Amino acid sequence: MTFDVEVNGRSRTVAVDRIAAARYRVVVDGNPREIDVARVGAFGLSLLLDGDRGVSREIQVAPAGTQGEVLVRIDGRTVTATLNGRRTGHGAADPRSGARGEQAVIAPMPGRVVRVLVGAGDTVSARQPVVVVEAMKMENELRSPKDGRVKEIAVAPGASVDAGRILVVIE
Repeated sequence: MTFDVEVNGRSRTVAVDRIAAARYRVVVDGNPREIDVARVGAFGLSLLLDGDRGVSREIQVAPAGTQGEVLVRIDGRTVTATLNGRRTGHGAADPRSGARGEQAVIAPMPGRVVRVLVGAGDTVSARQPVVVVEAMKMENELRSPKDGRVKEIAVAPGASVDAGRILVVIE
């Protein structure tokens, strides 16, 4: 399977092929590696890069609330990655073009609302932070999927939320 992945404005092509149970061949921009992968919890992965002589990493990958985006936590840093950005209209192309009509910003995982950054009736831009949710001991800024107006705020700071709960509606 091949993906276009964008992180911090930099786009990469990533191909992933399973070569054995829990073992994958990953090619990033033409550079191949073999990786052993084990799932750790709902969103965690333990990676062993290049076998016995390699490096071990634990990462967390969770949905970011906008289609095609994921939050990736590695070595204490959290970044937003856009998958298949060029093909879905998110990322390298104009991010406003992919979201049409009323759009909901949803909780990507169970957590607690830390801050609501907008109010009902506010005008927002695509990718503008609208709410901050703490999950797995990290704060996640969830962003507007499009230019628009905030129709509804469905949560308040301090509220516990389940994965998939609607937090904000943008029209």
